[in-house]
Amino acid sequence: MSQAVAPVAETAAPTGLFDRISDWARYGPPAVLLVAAVARLAGLGYPKHLVFDETYYVKDAWTLAHLGYEGSWTDAPSGFTGKNAVNDAFEAGQVDFFSSAASYIAHPPLGKWIIALGELAAGGAQNSYGWRLSVAVVGILAVALIMLIAHRMFRTPLVTTLAGGLLAIDNQAIVMSRVGLLDNIVMFFALAAFACVLEDRFFAERRLGAWLMRRRRGIGDWGPTLLWRPWLIGAGVLFGLCCAVKWSGIYFLAAFALYVVGTDLLLRRRAGVRLWAWAGLLKQAPVVFVSMIPTALVAYLAGWTGWFVTSGGWDRHTIEDGGTKAATGFFAWVPIPIQDLWAWTSQIYAFHTGLDTPHPYKAPAALWPIIARPTSMYWDATSAGRCGTGSCVSAITDLPNPLIWYAAIAASIYLLVRFVRKREWQAALILMGFVGGYLPWLQYPNRTMFFFYSIAFEPYMLLALAATIGLLVVRPPGADSADELLAAESSYGLRVRRTLVAVFVVAAVALSAFFFPISAGLPVPYWFWHIHMWSPTWI
Repeated sequence: MSQAVAPVAETAAPTGLFDRISDWARYGPPAVLLVAAVARLAGLGYPKHLVFDETYYVKDAWTLAHLGYEGSWTDAPSGFTGKNAVNDAFEAGQVDFFSSAASYIAHPPLGKWIIALGELAAGGAQNSYGWRLSVAVVGILAVALIMLIAHRMFRTPLVTTLAGGLLAIDNQAIVMSRVGLLDNIVMFFALAAFACVLEDRFFAERRLGAWLMRRRRGIGDWGPTLLWRPWLIGAGVLFGLCCAVKWSGIYFLAAFALYVVGTDLLLRRRAGVRLWAWAGLLKQAPVVFVSMIPTALVAYLAGWTGWFVTSGGWDRHTIEDGGTKAATGFFAWVPIPIQDLWAWTSQIYAFHTGLDTPHPYKAPAALWPIIARPTSMYWDATSAGRCGTGSCVSAITDLPNPLIWYAAIAASIYLLVRFVRKREWQAALILMGFVGGYLPWLQYPNRTMFFFYSIAFEPYMLLALAATIGLLVVRPPGADSADELLAAESSYGLRVRRTLVAVFVVAAVALSAFFFPISAGLPVPYWFWHIHMWSPTWI
């Protein structure tokens, strides 16, 4: 795993058009961030209706900001009737008729606290812009973060700009940044933890190298124990915060903890430690565990602060009220509030694992790679005249850019094959994003789940695509002399690949613009919406 993926830092002066474009890519990140901001913030308050599960999270967030826990919305104000009376009143700006009675909650509160920050920043929940503001900011930060990660992994401006640019313009990433749901926040915390794991790899290599330089009497059978791993502590905190948004974050924690242990084993083998496997498992793996798991647990519990310091949350006093028996024996020392939380955890775990309610947009994980059933989050066919014709619709569909998505799937498969053949550490690290973000969902084929859950691992798909493009078009790292550079530049195959990549990028941008109206819910003629439905299963 010590080899590097081929796109490397370019230091020579540009010798051709494509190299000049690659050189201009050094200035691409600010432009990419601008595109990401415009795509996510422009018209964010439209539609002024609760979209899909915003009906839960946006209202829960507002009660969290006032009560410290999720309150109930049961009786709509006078003048609002019907089964949607509560939502109608909320959308009309009457946002203070919640009660202090606890609301049943299916997810931890941190993501809703983050949504609440946007509501408060926008002046209150009566402003629909605030429902989505925090999630949009998180989406923009994710674009910046993926560019930092790509830069650290590949040191190639073109790959850095491509990774950020693909996330900035992908339509699923745009949709999930424009609705007040939790999954974009899960994606961001997992990606931030991924960045910490990446930095820890460099940190551990330097620490082990310094130890080897100081060693005077041979390496020994076991090698050192690297106790101070600050980036692993940071990763543990971020994975814990990810779990405090949705429990699916625990899969990322498990996957990357295993990756770190495996990397430590291989570092010792490369250093010549005779008992490298036993040393890694018995000396270093416990340090990895202590650095990541307790910190993740503390961060997770911190996400419940509002629930702990108040008394009205769901199941907050379930043991005191006789709903569940207190622990006995070895676990009797656990504080009662923690036991209350554990009782909620057990209850909600049973709910999630047994969730098989029929839904028209249910999409099993096995079908996510082919975009078999994207989620229709919003549909309004009453906007007649707003698009210049008599038949207008406003729709938000969780469709990724099909060209980017399928290319990223192909690139991910290629990266897997390349890892098997070349053992490149970058490929292994990227692929662990799939192990933590995608594979666990396959164990629940009958559970009700949705395609938009895939946003959690989409950044790793785009990193795989950006890296693969870099392998195709960046000059070979061995071509350093002027003659070799000219030969590489004049290679017919290289010119063809660069042309194809240029066409791909232009087509991807055009396709993102084409799908943007149904990413943002803009009023469009019915026929315009229909030509975006390339498959009957997308409708």
